[in-house]
Amino acid sequence: MSPQHPRPDPTRQLRRVLGRLVPLGCLLGALVLAYAMGWHRNLRLEMLVENNAAIDAFIEAHRIAAILSFVVIYAIGAILAMPAGAVLAVVGGFLFGALIGGAAAMIGSTLGATIVFLIARSAFGERLLRRLGPRAESFAAGFRADAFYYVMFLRLMPVPSWFTNLTAALCAVRLRTFVTATAIGRIPGSFLLALFGAGLDSMIATQEVAYRACLAAGEFDCRIDFDPANVVTPTLIVALAGLGLLALVPVLARRLLMRRAAIERP
Repeated sequence: MSPQHPRPDPTRQLRRVLGRLVPLGCLLGALVLAYAMGWHRNLRLEMLVENNAAIDAFIEAHRIAAILSFVVIYAIGAILAMPAGAVLAVVGGFLFGALIGGAAAMIGSTLGATIVFLIARSAFGERLLRRLGPRAESFAAGFRADAFYYVMFLRLMPVPSWFTNLTAALCAVRLRTFVTATAIGRIPGSFLLALFGAGLDSMIATQEVAYRACLAAGEFDCRIDFDPANVVTPTLIVALAGLGLLALVPVLARRLLMRRAAIERP
């Protein structure tokens, strides 16, 4: 007689499935709600000017709490895929200085990306890979072998953060590798944007007078004249892309050495 295998517990299976899918459902629901409510439009310099006095008073009285609040706001923006990362990094530099603002932006973006990565890896990860077939599994294995360099490359390139998060999750990259590569890849952009923000005092002070006069006149299209494109210039993008390509040098060198060794092997 063949040994009888215990039947799987339907309740336990249901809990396991819900444990994987509920966080993903909550994330997607929060993303839809954020865009439906227009929260992404509130992450702008005008809001900073409108609440300038209150923000300055809070930072002066509770500096650590203010920095932590900024990190959380940045992380939430990254989780909800809001297109305001450059503006937030500039704001961080304006509020806290280039060093602290850049570090806070880097930590916030890394934290947000890591949460999305963990939710996505738990929801599908290797399960989806197995369904996609051997080619997808082979690609994932190659990505995992040099995951640190690939993730860092994608962080330095002008690639949407969610694409990198989902790719690493699908390929089942190790958490430590993902976090380390993401943090390092975020350093150049975060600190350069924060450095720019640290020098905005005179520009914002000048435009604040005109902005408040516009509001007092009852206008509805009052804005602070700041375009992230003035910071994220083609030169900056090319420089970051160059750093990204340098991140792939160890991968290319290792593969060339492996190929040469395979050719020379008798």
